Amino acid sequence: MTDTNKNIEQLEVVTIRFAGDSGDGMQLTGNQFSDNTALFGNDLTTLPDFPAEIRAPAGSLAGVSSFQMQFSSKDVHTPGDSLDVLVAMNPAAFKVHLPDLKENGMLIANTANYSPKNLKLAGYEENPLENKELLEKYKVIQVDMTDLVMKTLEDMSDLNAKSKARCTNMFALGLLYWLYERDMKSSIDFLEKKFKSKPDIIEANTKALKAGFYFGDTIEAIRTTYKISKAEFKKGTYRNIMGNPAIGMGLLIASQKANTNLFFGGYPITPASDILHFLSRYRSLGVKTFQAEDEIAGICSVLGASFTGDLGVTASSGPGIALKGEAMGLAVISELPIVIINIQRGGPSTGLPTKTEQADLMQAMYGRNGEAPAVVLAPQSPGDCFYMAFEASRIALEYMMPVILLSDGYLANGSEPWEVPNLDDMPEIKTRKIDSISDDKFMPYERDSKTLARQWAVAGTKGLEHRIGGLETEDVTGNVSYDPENHEKMIRLRNKKVEAVSDIVPDVVPFGDDSGDILVIGWGSTYGAIRTAVERLRDEGKSVSHIQLRYINPLPKNLGDILLKYKKIIVPELNMGQLNSILRSRFLINSIGLNKIKGKPLTVEEVYNKIIGE
Repeated sequence: MTDTNKNIEQLEVVTIRFAGDSGDGMQLTGNQFSDNTALFGNDLTTLPDFPAEIRAPAGSLAGVSSFQMQFSSKDVHTPGDSLDVLVAMNPAAFKVHLPDLKENGMLIANTANYSPKNLKLAGYEENPLENKELLEKYKVIQVDMTDLVMKTLEDMSDLNAKSKARCTNMFALGLLYWLYERDMKSSIDFLEKKFKSKPDIIEANTKALKAGFYFGDTIEAIRTTYKISKAEFKKGTYRNIMGNPAIGMGLLIASQKANTNLFFGGYPITPASDILHFLSRYRSLGVKTFQAEDEIAGICSVLGASFTGDLGVTASSGPGIALKGEAMGLAVISELPIVIINIQRGGPSTGLPTKTEQADLMQAMYGRNGEAPAVVLAPQSPGDCFYMAFEASRIALEYMMPVILLSDGYLANGSEPWEVPNLDDMPEIKTRKIDSISDDKFMPYERDSKTLARQWAVAGTKGLEHRIGGLETEDVTGNVSYDPENHEKMIRLRNKKVEAVSDIVPDVVPFGDDSGDILVIGWGSTYGAIRTAVERLRDEGKSVSHIQLRYINPLPKNLGDILLKYKKIIVPELNMGQLNSILRSRFLINSIGLNKIKGKPLTVEEVYNKIIGE
């Protein structure tokens, strides 16, 4: 029965975070809330955060898993800085995340998990939920979710206590649905699909979801629920999308537009593995996936596939990309079309496997022996991962060269509403593939005058036999050559191929003014924080503009002229200043870095304060 005495308050933007043990289902809960929000019609951005261990120590600070999202009736570009609502399922989650909760924000705690053992694991001598001075700054809902779930499911004798307790996250989800005036149908549909062969699990989770929803009406301290109106989107068909699946879709469409089969060869690594998982479902579209025994075998299989006429793709993270370096050089010298995807994470070495970073830019630019240039692209949002994966494939196929795509953990696991494109509007991809010649002499390194791309002869085709390998090739013939003049010619020619790509790189157009006091330049996943900070400052009347680079090698042709039109250049990055170093050396500008290396995305506040400070 719904409480008719409650108030409904209209809000424009909300940031919430679910947090608990890695086994508490926080990622599933957050994904369900974000899918529901997308279906409702809000704009949103998400930030999943979880431990590197498959099963981190229960109750420990290191074992906390969280899912944050910001949703709004307006455009949003980030998952938010400070929180309006924190769901803290245990003391460790409370301790790690309470500092991010706004004053007068809402704290929802599952008291069942605030046991003496869990309090000790989190480093508490006393229960923080009994600290009135600490909690007086917040709206606090303390509820024994586990006990209420057990009572709700007490008639389900076929389920053991552990299985019933695992439904507690659905109680928390239901409570949030009540708080924000949401319908439960999307989650019930999800449960029925996911557990279609387990009717008891469907029933238990559905009951727990509804119990949490209707529990909201019994909370005496909270007599207000909140409503966020639908955002105004351009007319079209939308879906909620994450970065890694978006990359997979971009690769699929590119292979279709090029009339070329797709081969993916790789080795599992966080946070890139989802691309392999995604593509493995599409054998019906001619996709071949190969889980190799190691990273080196993965990229070498891709080179073999490219040699036989497929679009070859591999994906990894920084450590795996280091192992692929020699074979990437082989792709450069043999001029084979492959796409290398780096989903960056915290380094060096194993580093922070589940945390985000942008510290592999220099590796992408220079991390191969000899002069081995490659095109480098970087998507700026989860949805943009689709377009830049398509673009990486197009360049690789049309220019006959390896292309590196730099995403990161934040984009890979984050999500946003994405307008499904009309595939008829996507450009066709024209390859240099040939299956015959008009005379008896095949010259594998004859080139297109515009792209400098060599011909792509499929291995085993009669009359198109040719030499290929890692030794320096003679121009035009492809024969092995140790001639010093030829070597320099080929080095410069391969570099010119990369430079030739600049002909199709769009000119950058600053967001804001064409000239002024400050220009903020970012790349990759820093887009949301930078754009939001710049929008706020422009609303305050400040002369601030923004450029987000998606093409890093080669850079847009007009970038140098743009830089001269501003008094100061600020370059925010999740590294020690790698793009900043490239810009300073290329354009001889005195640009200023904003550098963060904490395994976390930039916040709007950090960018805003840096700009104000300058």
